[in-house]
Amino acid sequence: MSTHIDPAGAPGGDTLPPPTAELMGCRFDTVDLDQAVDRALSWIDCPQRRSHTIVTVNVAILMMMRQDPQLAESVHAADMVVADGTPLVWVSPWGGDPVPHRVTGVDLMMELLRVGNERGLSVFLLGTTQERLDALVRVVHERYPGVRIAGSRNGYFTREQDAEVTAQIRGSGADVLLMGMPAPMKEIWSERQREALDTPVILGVGGAFDVLAGYVKRAPVPLQKAGLEWAWRLMLEPRKLWRRYLVTNMTFLGLVARSVVLRFVGR
Repeated sequence: MSTHIDPAGAPGGDTLPPPTAELMGCRFDTVDLDQAVDRALSWIDCPQRRSHTIVTVNVAILMMMRQDPQLAESVHAADMVVADGTPLVWVSPWGGDPVPHRVTGVDLMMELLRVGNERGLSVFLLGTTQERLDALVRVVHERYPGVRIAGSRNGYFTREQDAEVTAQIRGSGADVLLMGMPAPMKEIWSERQREALDTPVILGVGGAFDVLAGYVKRAPVPLQKAGLEWAWRLMLEPRKLWRRYLVTNMTFLGLVARSVVLRFVGR
């Protein structure tokens, strides 16, 4: 198991950076949900305001990284990388170092909003369609009245509008930027705009906006704990997700099996 030194150093983040694990060339911070939130809060509380990115990696993103150098570079540059999927936790002891905790984007978003409600944090919401974004803003106002929504913008903008969107977020002074955008766009965009954003916590949460806004129902807790949330999502959106969950997951398992065989033969 390796140790990742936080680029922020002691003044800008953690005094003692948490240990990390590696799976198929990807670094994972071995933090649980509470530890991830604590780390994010330490960045917000730091007097030297600067941007930090949190990336949630699932099997699909791990596989995309093998074909997309920009995505891989963005993930490697992140200040915190967490495993967004029970399969990664299950197979990690076979394919590399153990990744002990699953921290999903939706759970991390909800916990940041809960803590933000208590502490009066401000958030900027970027992503999804305007209709769903409007619904999300209403839900956040209702459930987390202590959270200040510093600004919001849908996820449909061009590369030529990047500077405009970045200036809007920076000007809002938000503590947290939540990005409800698909991979690899959210990872690459946030890394490309990181310095200009000047936002302490930048978190890409994918489809979590639609979950919180009530457009997509999350899997029942027993299925989540059993690691079958992917099966629930596949059942709800088979045409959209069948390739990701069946083809991508099988490719992933094949690569893990190959890694296990190579490690066994090499002994």
